[in-house]
Amino acid sequence: MFVYLIGAGPGDPGLITVKGASALAAADVVVYDYLASDELMALVRPDAEKIYVGKIAGDHAMHQYEINDLLIRKAKEGKTVARLKGGDPYIFGRGGEEGRALYDAGVPFMEIPGISSTIAGPAYAGIPVTDRTAASSVTIITGHEDPSKPGSVHNWQALAQSASTLVFVMGMKNLPDIVKNLMDAGLDPKTPAALVHWGTLPRQRSLDAPLSELHAAALREGFTNPSVIVVGKVVSLRSKLNWNETRPLFGKTIAVTRSREQASDMVRMLGSLGARTIQHPVIRIEPPSSYAELDNAIGSLSSYDWLVFTSVNGVKKFKERLDAAGRDARSLAGLKIAAIGPATAGELLSFGIRADCVPEKFIAESAAEAMLAAGAGGSRVLLVRAAEARSTLPDTLRANGASVDIVTAYVTVPHDPNKSEFLGLLEQGKLDCVTFASSSTVRNFLKGISPEVLKKHPETHIAAIGPVTARTLREYGLTADIMPEEYTIPALIAAITHAFSPETDMAGAAYSSWLNAEGSFHDS
Repeated sequence: MFVYLIGAGPGDPGLITVKGASALAAADVVVYDYLASDELMALVRPDAEKIYVGKIAGDHAMHQYEINDLLIRKAKEGKTVARLKGGDPYIFGRGGEEGRALYDAGVPFMEIPGISSTIAGPAYAGIPVTDRTAASSVTIITGHEDPSKPGSVHNWQALAQSASTLVFVMGMKNLPDIVKNLMDAGLDPKTPAALVHWGTLPRQRSLDAPLSELHAAALREGFTNPSVIVVGKVVSLRSKLNWNETRPLFGKTIAVTRSREQASDMVRMLGSLGARTIQHPVIRIEPPSSYAELDNAIGSLSSYDWLVFTSVNGVKKFKERLDAAGRDARSLAGLKIAAIGPATAGELLSFGIRADCVPEKFIAESAAEAMLAAGAGGSRVLLVRAAEARSTLPDTLRANGASVDIVTAYVTVPHDPNKSEFLGLLEQGKLDCVTFASSSTVRNFLKGISPEVLKKHPETHIAAIGPVTARTLREYGLTADIMPEEYTIPALIAAITHAFSPETDMAGAAYSSWLNAEGSFHDS
């Protein structure tokens, strides 16, 4: 019996604390709010009970007293309960109310602080809430006060005369009154002020204006809740500190069609450059109906001269079956190893195996050429790959006297994702790019969404990882607008970045070294 009151942070899932993530993963029951992201909910155990209690204006899934009773009831069933709340539970989060209710009911609990939107939102817009040159204190204020009631809980005179940065939350409805009250209390109308909408998330927007003009700017730009209002000299530092909104893909929405198992690195890389990513996985990685073929091949490795891997997944599945057979890397002694693509070679290296042959271009034609140059003609070759793959590599090797056995390590099967978010963004003209990292993603994507739908939206760029994928797109009457010279995920992301931000030199920018270290994926 225990309850964790966990601060989920301001929106960016990477800002949850390590302690908060660990508690979330350990819970039997998760009681979560409107702002809980899919990424955070993915940390929850599959068998855990998930209960939504979100509150948005005019729509409360539960009243607060009902949430308190729910936490108590679930805990007294002997469960470990995680109460996941946006921001920090104790900063306008009603966590104190929940903690008091638990105390009164005799339920032990722990509050795990989260990063508050009052600090993180401004920070992601280039505004430090304190700075030695501009403000030595910060005052956090609810903007949710009813302006029609007599009097005010706020001492506007004190707020206006302080040298503190003022941060208002939940105040957009009352923005005109906030501005008026501050100026009536003597605050200079020219005081720098800012709004940060959906701070820390890819959909973040911000603006700054003199205090007297802030409401007009908000109306002009369509700012609504959830937005943080910042008033004070620190806002003037935004021109130099706005690191987030100046990233080369900031404001761009990019769809990733890879399987969820493969998409995480690509999503992370795009996110690091400021993009909002929409995961639209059209394939799923599954085991073959039987591993007998692969297991038999592992049992007779000594009869082969070459072992060839075409993907990271192939390496992983091969290692799993090698482990299952009670064997290790010593079983590969005497074999020449070929890997298509640096990511595949990197996965082998993590297994303690350095590839003898990595082709310059990460396609079957180049792999065959490199292997033949290394003496594979006339050799016995074991090719470990997906069930569905091009025949170019084995056909070329066989034509040059090699004996090639192909074994299936995994199967890529069609996955039908929820199309509503994708189509909604497409129809609104808010989808900037769709990415394809293999021919199989093209075919399976177009089984669910007609090529004609994409053709109606030429403003949405199509990015292909390489010429094979681009050729598959052409079979459906579609053209790849973006294709890198090197057929890897980092190179694809660099090409996308250049397409949307031509002034960004990905070869020399600070981002490139990180991207190049993140692994890649070959074109197939």
